Amino acid sequence: MSPRASTRRLQALAAAAITVAALVAVAPTAEAAHPGAPCTTPQLKTGWYGDNRARLQQLIDRYGRCTPYRPARTRPVAVFDWDNTVVKNDVGDATMFWLLRNSRIRQPAHGDWSTTSRFLSPAAADALTDACGALARPGTPLPTATPAGAGCADEIHAVYGTAATRTGAAAFTGWDRRTMEPGYAWLAQLTHGWTAREIRGFAAAARTENLAAPIGATQQVGTGRATGWVRYYDQQRDLIDSLRKAGFDVWISSASPQAVVEVWAESVGIDAGHVIGIRNTTTRGGAYTSHLQGCGSVADGADTMINYIDGKRCWINKEVFGVRGPAAEKIQPAARRQVFAAGDSDTDISFLRDATALRLVVNRNKNELMCRAYDNSDSKWIVNPMFIEPKKQRTSPYPCSTTGYVDHDGTAGPVRRGDSTVIPDQTDTVH
Repeated sequence: MSPRASTRRLQALAAAAITVAALVAVAPTAEAAHPGAPCTTPQLKTGWYGDNRARLQQLIDRYGRCTPYRPARTRPVAVFDWDNTVVKNDVGDATMFWLLRNSRIRQPAHGDWSTTSRFLSPAAADALTDACGALARPGTPLPTATPAGAGCADEIHAVYGTAATRTGAAAFTGWDRRTMEPGYAWLAQLTHGWTAREIRGFAAAARTENLAAPIGATQQVGTGRATGWVRYYDQQRDLIDSLRKAGFDVWISSASPQAVVEVWAESVGIDAGHVIGIRNTTTRGGAYTSHLQGCGSVADGADTMINYIDGKRCWINKEVFGVRGPAAEKIQPAARRQVFAAGDSDTDISFLRDATALRLVVNRNKNELMCRAYDNSDSKWIVNPMFIEPKKQRTSPYPCSTTGYVDHDGTAGPVRRGDSTVIPDQTDTVH
């Protein structure tokens, strides 16, 4: 063999060795590295209503990594709403109350409250200016934790919590009811001037307080009282953990601010890259503005779509499945949709309906959601009472045939199936 041929052979052997080493290094699972090893499917713990645990276990058994008949090689996607789905109570509320109790909301630009939301009514902007205008310079924190700032805290709390001023005037006007909830968006918009890192710090402090407080606790905000506790649902924590161990790609989609949900989701093993919350635009220095990132046909800064009903569909299509532009607002083919979804409110309707295999509903007596879940026209819906302090049974049927659906302009009408037939009124049976 010539020296040149010998050199070529040695190079080829070295290259083959490197390739084999690389393949071994990227082996995705223990099963792949040891084909003969048994594959164990996670088993859900108890604590579920009726046969829900069995239905969820069937989902894991069918789509998990251990099944030899897995429908596709790609990881099946599961998407959870957060507030009152994975936890009891609302982490956005908990953060808002902490911001007010710790004087962390800044006076808006030029003292003009209309810059904080394009949907804020003139009456609300005037009320906020009257209550807060003299307390701080634009861009600096308002002293809402002090006696002098209590009236300002009360006005912000009223606008956020009741969508009305303290005198009862409507606080928001002109929004699309299927893509936006201006009160939810307003919390994110009121974090203007802070960085994501700072907001995560605020959320972590609020999380510590709310988990330590006893169930049923309240806290003082301004001159009033507000809910002061949050708890993780053990059953949902176990479900998320089991899905992840079974090879599901698990995501959170929430109408609370992105940085806030990131902090809370860490404790159930969901990293920031799998959280979709309300996202602010930022300055070059990284500070949040009062404007929001867009999705689909909605540009950044237009502030007309958040993770709310049809907006949740858009953001999931965009972030989870990589659909860009206006197409993200449309229902995708089954292969590009989540197999499982969980939610508790009408805000979750669209992404729940998009789930191809199973949809879990936590019953909070929400009209459109419960109409669709109880109708169960495709046998893919399951309903569970709230795991902590469940709602009492609704005494009257859900008004599915008349006013259960709220259209884009706020008009109420009947809830319709995919084939346009009207869902009849439904009795509340899971509570």
